[in-house]
Amino acid sequence: MTAPPMLEVNGLTVRYGGITAIRSVDIKVRRGEIVTLVGANGAGKSTLLGAISGLIKPAAGSIVYQGKEVAGVQAHRLSRQGLILVPEGRRIFINLSVRENLILGGYFRSRDAEFGRDLERVLATFPRLAERAGQPAGTLSGGERQMLALGRGLMGRPKLMMLDEPSLGLAPLLVAEVFKVIRRIHKQGVTVLLVEQNAAAALGIADRAYVLETGRVVLSGPGRELAADGRVQRAYLGME
Repeated sequence: MTAPPMLEVNGLTVRYGGITAIRSVDIKVRRGEIVTLVGANGAGKSTLLGAISGLIKPAAGSIVYQGKEVAGVQAHRLSRQGLILVPEGRRIFINLSVRENLILGGYFRSRDAEFGRDLERVLATFPRLAERAGQPAGTLSGGERQMLALGRGLMGRPKLMMLDEPSLGLAPLLVAEVFKVIRRIHKQGVTVLLVEQNAAAALGIADRAYVLETGRVVLSGPGRELAADGRVQRAYLGME
């Protein structure tokens, strides 16, 4: 018997005033997968993550996480259940130290006996952050800030980590490093839902993927199959 999906979204619709940003979207994420959402700017990818994470209230539809309906549940309650969003643009606290940013990532579990060990584990995963642990986060480079955002997410002990454009604005070498880190996080047992404009890199690590256009899912399938699909190649991979 097949286990139920870790996350199942059915008929999700999100509206901003009179504008429908997401229209009847269905997606599934199974435990242990990397699932990627690709699409152009304005396709609704970030809005979808915002609705799943509790930051945006959907107008209609269902969001079932670990067997429970969570549509409309507040974001801080979902984070306590291991549903963690690493937002677009890093959104670190630039005036706080690197260590303080990481601590805030697990603020709700700071009395947990494993908290200190998790902090040291994250610093071991990101040696550059360990070197700069006492520095203000605002002194970090773009790549280091992304590592800090990922590390802060890990401090919440994610079961499902949602990553919104983790490679945005980074140089190619740093993009490759970010994707290595995502693979490493996945190997640690974290299920990943990835929104990414770098479609080639995202599809390359995805078990399955969905293509969004103007708020709708227009294609879905295994990552490698979509990467070989002529429509995807022409629209998102720069191939003729």
